[in-house]
Amino acid sequence: MSLTGDLRTLLHMTVLPIRGQTHGQRLESFYAQQAAGYDAFRAHLLRGREELYKSLPIPEDGIWVEMGGGTGHNLEYLGPRLGALRKVYIIDLSPSLLAVARQRIADRGWANVEAVLGDATSFRPASGLADVVTFSYSLTMIPDWFAALDQARRILRPGGYLGAVDFYLSRKYPADGQVRHGWLTRSFWPVWLALDNVYPSPDHVPYLHRAFEPVRFTEASHRMRYFPLLPVPYYQFVGRKRP
Repeated sequence: MSLTGDLRTLLHMTVLPIRGQTHGQRLESFYAQQAAGYDAFRAHLLRGREELYKSLPIPEDGIWVEMGGGTGHNLEYLGPRLGALRKVYIIDLSPSLLAVARQRIADRGWANVEAVLGDATSFRPASGLADVVTFSYSLTMIPDWFAALDQARRILRPGGYLGAVDFYLSRKYPADGQVRHGWLTRSFWPVWLALDNVYPSPDHVPYLHRAFEPVRFTEASHRMRYFPLLPVPYYQFVGRKRP
């Protein structure tokens, strides 16, 4: 994306008001003017996605649900493995982002992928159960995020996989072995990210570990383009539904 395009996206993200009475309306208000440049701008903003998606198993003839999947860009990381799945659902509340997803599906010839206007807290695939559920930088934008994770657990088959990657902040006193973020990180990023209705929570990681059997968990941080002074933390989590 060009500098002009980046600046236009930053303007929509940080200055223009977000309107709407419902969460879906607010999401569409936020993304409608960004949809065309969404993927290019966020390529350097949302880290850890490629590693997460390449690390997840692909169950033969399985069902994959991408909660808050937006433009469907993350499915690119699966490469030819995508063809082994019976069905992939991209769930989102933004029609503008889903329009980009549907164009991507048509351009790639992904006959097994469907973009669905739906809510992560209540969506259930037609088959009833899923083998993999993923959240890529969407938990921080779902107000009722614990309900979304509870729904993911309900629709997963026993032994099914949950994958999540997102911004986050540690608790002041995190569990042993986990990173403790400093006061400035824990104070600054909630204010800055809230401008975009993104709400990193110190409870995301503990809840994931409690709700699912951890398989893989990594913590990292990176410096955002145009804002390099303070690294923003993010995590990757892969867990299994307990029997």
